[in-house]
Amino acid sequence: MPAYGVEAAGSFGAGRQADATHPAFRFEDVPQVSIVVPVYNHLEQTRHCLHALAQVGTSYTFEVIVVDDGSTDGSAEWLADCPQVRIQRMAENGGFVSACNAGARIARGRYLVFLNNDTEVTTGWLDALIGTFEQYPGCGLVGAKLIYPDGSLQEAGGIVFADGNACNYGRGGSPQDPRYNFVREVDYCSGACIALPTELFRTVGGFDLRYAPAYYEDTDLAFSVRAAGYSVIYQPRAEVVHFEGKTAGTDTSTGIKKFQRINREKFVVKQHHALVNQPLSQDFALSPARCATHRRGQRVLVVDADYPRVNHDSGSLRMFNMLVLLRELGCHVQFWATAAADRDDDARMLEQHGIELIVAPSRAQALSWWYAYGTSLDLIVLSRLPVALSALRLTRRYAAQAAVIFDTVDLHFLRIARGAAMHGNSAEAAWAEELRRSELELIRQADLTLVVSEYERTLLRELVPAAEVQVLSNVHPVHGRQSPFAAREGMLFLGNFEHEPNVDAVRWLVEEIMPRLRARLAGVSLHIVGYAGTEALAGFASGDVLVHGFVADLEPVLRSVKLALAPLRYGAGVKGKINMAMSHGVPVVTTSIGAEGMALANRRDAMIADDSDAFVDAIAELYINEQLWLTLSDHGLENVRLHFSVEAARVTLERILAAKSVLHALPMTHC
Repeated sequence: MPAYGVEAAGSFGAGRQADATHPAFRFEDVPQVSIVVPVYNHLEQTRHCLHALAQVGTSYTFEVIVVDDGSTDGSAEWLADCPQVRIQRMAENGGFVSACNAGARIARGRYLVFLNNDTEVTTGWLDALIGTFEQYPGCGLVGAKLIYPDGSLQEAGGIVFADGNACNYGRGGSPQDPRYNFVREVDYCSGACIALPTELFRTVGGFDLRYAPAYYEDTDLAFSVRAAGYSVIYQPRAEVVHFEGKTAGTDTSTGIKKFQRINREKFVVKQHHALVNQPLSQDFALSPARCATHRRGQRVLVVDADYPRVNHDSGSLRMFNMLVLLRELGCHVQFWATAAADRDDDARMLEQHGIELIVAPSRAQALSWWYAYGTSLDLIVLSRLPVALSALRLTRRYAAQAAVIFDTVDLHFLRIARGAAMHGNSAEAAWAEELRRSELELIRQADLTLVVSEYERTLLRELVPAAEVQVLSNVHPVHGRQSPFAAREGMLFLGNFEHEPNVDAVRWLVEEIMPRLRARLAGVSLHIVGYAGTEALAGFASGDVLVHGFVADLEPVLRSVKLALAPLRYGAGVKGKINMAMSHGVPVVTTSIGAEGMALANRRDAMIADDSDAFVDAIAELYINEQLWLTLSDHGLENVRLHFSVEAARVTLERILAAKSVLHALPMTHC
């Protein structure tokens, strides 16, 4: 609980001296953010704090309001010479609570940030803090990650126990520990750095004056924000160095520390109804992490080989959306990439969506994690055959109480067997048979199996009649048709070219279909886009065949092309390239294999053809027939809405989470 510098470490700034010159801020007539800095003496700290504020860039406009709470050390005189800093002088020292409320009364920004003067903000702090409100519309208060000057963690959000006591989660740990680096709902955030909408702060009455001069005012504010219907969120990307002393003594009978005991008693009286649902103090020693995430419901661990690369392949996009939906449905979601390479951007994206990452690169670390946390899990999702084969035994040994879902992504044995049959490859056929035995055995052992199409579900009913199988298909936002028929030209093949069926499809397209098509549609270009395309497909490029490789932003491409082509000759599962095109209103020409399991009717939802001549006929007709083009565009969009949208996936996941026969986990304790 902040008291603006009264417990500051003796070696402020790790020996650094703040520049005695005055920081320069840009004047903002209508700022987006008002940063309120309460000050009572400790001029050196205030200088250091304001210089850091002035030097760290942000995309938000802000004003700085310094509330001088009766300083006697020359702070008032130095502040008077600070350009573009709004000064609010208190007639006498009233304490942190009164000072913050006074600053908030004159704030002009849409958002308020309360910042202790014994802090040093870091790059990106304000963008992360305020950006949280945009990403999480129901958020009412956001707190920063607080770090000690020696680099250790002070707080990653706070926990409040049923008896009113509170603790800083992660205190003394590593700021890089994944347990402290995902966005999550918390009980409260220390007032050394918090943000909330100005109007909301005023609506709930600001900091409650019953807690003057300090302690429990920030805890109480968080509970008031939650009572008003908003969430309180910890934002790990907003990193702030806090020069508070690590120890301030334990004597709560004298000095300002006595208000910690006094105000806790006031807090218990005021918030007694809410405290009934808080964890017990004694549970923290047994499971700190579970106490820190007690506001979530079922605890779900998802295991895959790598972090989802949402711009690279449809399986990754499906996985990412599944994780986010599980979190939105109230689960505490953990993700374990067992063979992940260093991919910071993908990992950080998950953390910003509230997903906790499990990092255990060695076998010993993995076993240690299972031993420590396996019994806390309610549901485990093992994604793809290789991951499930290696992890199922561990889940049954260390998390016997948890339900296990085997997420096939596609049926591996079916895809390999079809490729072997097309290529006449006996070795591949033998491999497919091995995969078939392994995959079907996993399906028998799992509590539930996920497939991506009704076709695969029907097939498994025949092969494993006793298995519980559900369809959770690809997940795509429905973007809509963004430009008319007449404004479009050219054709698109989209795919991940680490996936062999896509390379085979391009080979057939370039070697057999395009030569026939040129005689029918002279000058029409084919654009080949996708991950690893420039490496795998360089030899296919020509005057009207353009190999672009990976394109980060597909929106302009899907706004401009007239058709999407998916001439797949083998494979399994649902084809994300078709979903993606249809979600943008781009009609598709594909094969029976491409259309499999996607509820597509020929000439209603897509053009479906299986030999070169028929494929060319379908392209040529659709390319010039606007009425047919519009029919397929409209029905394609509806197909995605019904079967492959975020809402369709949400319904499936809600049903799975509610299924008593699948989720047989024991009831949760307080934590």
